[in-house]
Parts: sequence; structure tokens; C-alpha cells
Amino acid sequence: MRILVVGAGSTGGYFGARLAQAGRDVTFLVRPARAEKLRAEGLHVVSPHGDFSITPKLLTANDIDAPFDVVLLTVKAFALDAALSDIAPAIGPDTMILPVLNGMKHVDAITARFGAAALIGGVCKIGGTMDAQGRIVQLSKLHDLAYGEMNGAVTGRITRLDAFMQSAGFDARLSATIEQDMWEKWVMLAAIGGITCLTRGSIGQVEAAGGADFARAFLDECAAVATAEGHKPGDGFMAAIRAMVTEKGAPTTSSMYRDLIAGNAVEADQIIGDLLARAVRHGTPAPLLAAAAINLSVYQNRRAG
Repeated sequence: MRILVVGAGSTGGYFGARLAQAGRDVTFLVRPARAEKLRAEGLHVVSPHGDFSITPKLLTANDIDAPFDVVLLTVKAFALDAALSDIAPAIGPDTMILPVLNGMKHVDAITARFGAAALIGGVCKIGGTMDAQGRIVQLSKLHDLAYGEMNGAVTGRITRLDAFMQSAGFDARLSATIEQDMWEKWVMLAAIGGITCLTRGSIGQVEAAGGADFARAFLDECAAVATAEGHKPGDGFMAAIRAMVTEKGAPTTSSMYRDLIAGNAVEADQIIGDLLARAVRHGTPAPLLAAAAINLSVYQNRRAG
């Protein structure tokens, strides 16, 4: 099985490197400047599970000349449209497209471009960043990748994909409820991202400032939208996330917060804006989501200007 990993940043670089280290046939699709650096220096991973380096197989968009069995999409959501154009030559009639993007807007975009049959649901949970040297730095031991057919079926292709992902140096999981998993991750990301971006502080800093009730209310708004969309988060999930967003002293932030603080582009529309739009469509009150959306829109407008 041949896999094309779209992006060699903190997510694609990590999971792709682990697969390559385990002997899988992995090719990275990257921009020319990133390709030049990786060809010269290799791909380096700094991890609590052990540091390692690989010499990656690389392609740029104009180099793709045959379909792949799997395309792992790991780009930021605001780069999705360009990525879908780049990967078009890699998509054959049997190619599985496995996105691990945040939110759910990408599902419609991929389906519209390549058809529903190409889509595999995916959720990754990893804390990572790319440092100034271009190394992939894993920030915690968590490195979970879940995947499954959107309708929960156990098909031949998903079984083959599962075999490909197993024993590759990270926690791989075939899920029969991947769409629900995707919604629950969105609720978690929107809550943690909204709380930390709106307050410009970590979860522990928000709690220390008396913000526990605010954090719980923000989470409840996100969960209410998911419920209105037919994907009510499970009780166990909600209990765990409530504890997470009110934990004393927790340094927890989100990738959106880290991008914001660094002055980078943020996935505000995909993580916060789309959830708010769905709340409006269902008539579900979401004043805290609206406040976060306005706050992030001001940031984006100022950055663009």
C-alpha cells in the first residue's frame, strides 16, 4: 500500500515519519522550499517516545504522475482548497482520502471534489509543533490516529488500511463511530480554542482568574450545537472535557491559540465560525461562540490589513 502524506508539518510530518520508520511506503507532498530543506537535512522528530530521523521520499505538486492507495490530508483547514487541487493527480478510482483536519467543513469540500466514496473519516490527537529548525517536536506522549468508514461499515479497504497503520509507532485505531468521533473532537477543539483565544490565557490561567463557570458554559454551547446537528456528545466525553477545561494550573492551550499568539493565520472559520453558523441555523443560543468569532475576526482583519 502506497500512502501520500500531504504536508510535512507537526501532524503529517510526525505520523508520516512514524510510518516510514516502520517500513511503510510513504511519500510526502510538500512545497518546493520545504522539499529543498528536507532533501538537504532529512526529517527529524523530537519525541518523548524517542527522537529519530528519516530520509523522506518527496514530491511537489507538479511531480505526481500516478494515483496512490491512500492520501493522508494533514494541512490546515484554510489551505484545503489548494491542497485538493494539488492532490487531484494522486486520486484514482480506488484511492482513499483520509483527512485529519479540524471541524467538519472539509467533509463537504472533499465529497464535492472527489465523491463520497473516496472519503474516509479520520481523527488525530497529538500535541506537536515545528520548531525554528524545521524539526517536528511532539509536546506530549499522546499520538492517536483513528479512522473508519463514515457509515461505520467494516469494509475490505478499511481493514487493509487498519493493517497498514498498526504497529507503526503510534496508537492506531479502527473506529465504527468515526463521524461521532469527529464531532466530539470538534466540540473539544472549539471549547478549548474558544476559551483560550477569547481570554488570551491557558486553561489554568482562566481557572485561576475565576473563569471555571465561563469555561463550562463555553463547552456547553459547543455541545448544544453538536446535539442540534444529531451528534450529541457522550456523557463520558463531556465529563472528561469539563474536567479538562477547568483544571487548576493546567498549561493547556490549543493550536489555534498558539497560532494566534505567534501572529499566524488561524482556523477560526473552520473551528469557531462554522459551529456558530450551525447554531444560528438551528436557533441554538451561542453568545460565547459569537463573542469568540467576533474576537478572532477582528484579529484576522487586523492581520490581513
